[in-house]
Parts: sequence; C-alpha cells; structure tokens
Amino acid sequence: MRVIVTFRAIVLGLAITVTGCSSPPKEDVDAAKASVDKAAADRAGQYAPESLKAAQDARTALDAELKAQESKLVKSYDKTKELAIAAKAAGDKAAADAAAGKEKADAVAAKEKADAAARARARIAPLRIGGKIQPPKKIKDVPPVYPAIAQSARVSGAVTIEATIGPDGKVIDARVVRSIPLLDQAALDAVRQWEYLPTLLNGVPVPVLVTVTINFTR
Repeated sequence: MRVIVTFRAIVLGLAITVTGCSSPPKEDVDAAKASVDKAAADRAGQYAPESLKAAQDARTALDAELKAQESKLVKSYDKTKELAIAAKAAGDKAAADAAAGKEKADAVAAKEKADAAARARARIAPLRIGGKIQPPKKIKDVPPVYPAIAQSARVSGAVTIEATIGPDGKVIDARVVRSIPLLDQAALDAVRQWEYLPTLLNGVPVPVLVTVTINFTR
C-alpha cells in the first residue's frame, strides 16, 4: 500500500512539473513588440501620443510578466500570452490612430497652404471699388471693442481702414490709413473678423479693396 501511494505522489509531481514548464509564447511576444515598434516608427508619439503610451504600457507589463516567469521554478505562460495579445492590439490601435492623425494633420496643413496661396494671390491684384466693381455686401459684422485705456483718456474719433476682401468674402488684410493710436488696434481687430458676399467680375470671384471708417464715441 505504501509503495502505491509513493508511486502516485511521484506521478503527480511529474505531472505538475510537465504542466508548469510551458514555453514562452515567442510568436505572440514578437508580434506584440513589433506592433508597438511599428506604432512608434509611424510617429504615433506625434499624432496619437495617448494611444502610443497605452501600447508602451502594455508592452512594459508584458516584459515584466516574462521576467517574473523566468525566475520561477514552475513556469506558466498563460498570462504572458494574454498580455502579448493585448500589447499587440494596443500597438495596432496606436498605429491606426497615428495614420488617422497624420491624415487629419496633412489635410489641415494642405488647407492652410491653399488658404495662404489664395491670400497671396489676392494681395497681388485686389481691385478697387468703382465701375463694374460694386461695393461688397457685408454679411458678418463684428463691432469694435472700445479700449478701456482710450475711454479713461477720453479719446474718441474715427479710424479709417483700408481692407482687402478675398475672393471668398473674408478680410485677408487690413491697414490703418487714418489713425488714432489708442483706437487703431481695436478697429483692426473688428474689421479683420468681418465677412462679405464674394465680389464677382464677369461671374468670377475677385479680391477687392474697400475703405471703411470705424467711429468710437463715448
């Protein structure tokens, strides 16, 4: 009877040893690390920093689990595999978010470049009002803010501004032609926010020059 019990104990011990000595999920671990590295290479740090941090944290947790299992006599890599799968998913998400972020940033940059080019073209040859060029109709008016310092100094009067209206009806440039120093900036800030219906010449939107007067009265 004692021999049988001893034999069973030995068999059970061998079973535990065999079960515990599972191998690291190398394929999953390598895929996870490659995914996180790819996200970083795709500039996720610039375009999707939060997603990249989550992926890096997942990889750190994976590395810690691998190290912990290495120090154990009886090893089990079930959790390692789960962490590797999670790290890969986080890396894939960071890479996808980086691609989407870059696409959005590129679209914004392209629009800004196009707008800058339009403003540059508009500055080359704006037309003055007169003849076939009718005064544009304002569709957005922003009143000026009377500066407190000017009110305290009892400064009032009219500031005259020459504004360039772009083909899209927005003010793309403005300069003071009749100045009241304490009031000039407030007048410019207001005029630059105005919008007009596009001015057409032979059916084509064109930039025009308009002269406006901003009155400040106490």
